Amino acid sequence: MQTIFLQAAPDGGMLPQLLMFGAIILVFYFFMIRPQQKKVRDQKKFRDELTKGMHVITIGGLHGRLIDVADDTVLVEVDKGIRLTFDKSAISMEATAKAQKV
Repeated sequence: MQTIFLQAAPDGGMLPQLLMFGAIILVFYFFMIRPQQKKVRDQKKFRDELTKGMHVITIGGLHGRLIDVADDTVLVEVDKGIRLTFDKSAISMEATAKAQKV
């Protein structure tokens, strides 16, 4: 018994494959790369706008108030008289004053 395999003739050549590949790249860009770039931009903008007196949370989860802001470091007061120096990149987000009282 012999088996015969038939191969379909290409319908449109390489154009449909290239269009599909291009569409996959666009979807990948708009759903993965672009949002990540926006997040990085927003974090950089937030860190550039740090001011004294802000209540912040570090990437390690430490809550405190900014005492001093230098070019690339910040001084955070975590309790009365306890001050720690962090890189600006270690500041994750702003905490509300309401959350600090809890």
